[in-house]
Amino acid sequence: MSTSPRRVPLDIKPPTKKSERGALLWSILKRLGEFARPYRGLFILTLILTVLGSFTAQVNAFVLQYTIDTLTGIVGLPDPWVEGLKLLTLISTILLVKEVLNVVITFGQRYFGERIRINLSRDLSQKVVDRILSYKMSFYTSEQNASGKLQTRIDLGVSSLTQLVQNFFIDMLPLFASAIVSLIIMFNANFWVGMVGLIIVPIYFFVSQRQANRLQGFRKQMRQYRETKSGLVISIIDSITVIKSFVREPIESEKHWEIQKDMTTNQLRIRSIAFMYNAGKSFIEQIGVVVIIVLTSYFVLNGQMTIGAIMFHILLFQNVAAPIRELHRIYDQINNALTYAEGFFDILDDDEAIESAGKVECTDLKGHIELKNVNFSYPNGKQALQDVSFEIHPNRITALVGLSGAGKSTIISLLVKFYDPSSGTICLDGHNLKDYNTHNLREQIGLVLQKNHIFSGTIADNIRYGNMHATDAEIIEAAKQASIHEQIVGMPEGYESEAKLLSGGQQQRIALARMFLKDPPIVFLDEPTASLDAIATQQIKQSLDLIKKDRTVIIVSHNISQIIDADDLIVIENGRVVETGTHDELYTKHGPYYDIFNAMSDSLNLDKISQTLNSETNSES
Repeated sequence: MSTSPRRVPLDIKPPTKKSERGALLWSILKRLGEFARPYRGLFILTLILTVLGSFTAQVNAFVLQYTIDTLTGIVGLPDPWVEGLKLLTLISTILLVKEVLNVVITFGQRYFGERIRINLSRDLSQKVVDRILSYKMSFYTSEQNASGKLQTRIDLGVSSLTQLVQNFFIDMLPLFASAIVSLIIMFNANFWVGMVGLIIVPIYFFVSQRQANRLQGFRKQMRQYRETKSGLVISIIDSITVIKSFVREPIESEKHWEIQKDMTTNQLRIRSIAFMYNAGKSFIEQIGVVVIIVLTSYFVLNGQMTIGAIMFHILLFQNVAAPIRELHRIYDQINNALTYAEGFFDILDDDEAIESAGKVECTDLKGHIELKNVNFSYPNGKQALQDVSFEIHPNRITALVGLSGAGKSTIISLLVKFYDPSSGTICLDGHNLKDYNTHNLREQIGLVLQKNHIFSGTIADNIRYGNMHATDAEIIEAAKQASIHEQIVGMPEGYESEAKLLSGGQQQRIALARMFLKDPPIVFLDEPTASLDAIATQQIKQSLDLIKKDRTVIIVSHNISQIIDADDLIVIENGRVVETGTHDELYTKHGPYYDIFNAMSDSLNLDKISQTLNSETNSES
């Protein structure tokens, strides 16, 4: 029995009120103005060229009126060809000169407008990347900031803002400037004809605003669909091994298909509404043309206008109607900006997510760590630690022991300042950890995880990540300490080989090489040998033994040998510290550590291993 996949719920807010939308638009424009300020020279130059272009756009109307009126007089002459050729030469020259000027002005206006758009796109993108790099880990673990949603909000936020600038400065501004000049000329020529052109403007605005209001909710829905779709695609890529191993491709495809269907329905609804309103606006425009023809014909018959004035006013009206005809575009862009830029600026304005800088500089850290009554809950509300108190002594190896989910890795995250405790105090060398400069602190701390990220690039570049100023000789020495040098030089391109080609165990040793290169006084090892085979584990253990020398080391591991090697043990159960002491002390207590240790031993089948080793010894003797 098959079940249809659960449809992803969408958090759709009701359409924003007009007053709220206006305030939001003004706020976005002010924010955009901050980014545009360095380019005010380009803005001024673009505006000047736009004004000049608006005047050249009126030349055709004047030329057409003059041509019709002059031809009307020439036709009655005995030999109209001589005067006709003079007229054609004159108007051809004027139009050609106008076109040359128009080409230069249009090129300049579009070029400078495009420079503004490209520069703003670059600055917005860089600003948001710099900003999210300064945020705490809690920002990234929030559901609304899942990688797919976050990428969509950033990409569509930048594109909608820059598209708004492009449409305004490259497309709409010249048309609106031309419309204003055309209206002034129409009023100057005839008040009543000018009124027709003027009256059509608020009607168009009203219709376009109604169109924008109808579409606003659908556009917000589309944003939610796109974010959800991006999240689904990324989820498929990240979990492709599980999907294929369970043969669940049809289910994942169906989930994506449900979103696609909803998006299609939403898009068709948007387009149908747009088509309906655009047809209405075209009808209104044609009514305006008819009224102008009737009105100007009346004035011609009364002797108040020439015949050429009819075409003169129709062309001017077309100049007025052209930008109004495109109003839906700018309303679309404004609403896109409101829909996507709001989420974009929410990312920039998340001040609570910024990592605290701290004023205490890290100099000559020893690694004396004290946790006093520490409680911690993740952003999703799950409480991970409860009233945790213990002490870590400098230049000793301390192992955090406990079952999976006990809170060991959470403690490491707090010690590295990925998160702040919900309550309680963490002290390092006598200072509250919150008071340390975060950047400076992390330069003095090394972290090796169960799975360490390998960047695109060469092996040398990945090792150099531990110290960006390291020499080639220092990189090679670090690789030797991590027991990976021989394998690297055995590759076709040696240290210039692509790092992504390395196996899991080799990548783990690259992470250890980074650690040796960084050479921090405090090291955190979070399951550094998990999921590795026995040979790789044994090789990495040799490197770990070197790392632990003369450093304060905190290790999280389910590996018996690494736990026994530790000087101090801290046993954690359900987010609480239940025992502290050495291996011998805790084992003789027959408490939680005793049970954990015996469970580890049983999982290794030590009795069978001991029998095998003893039989081999006996046979050799």
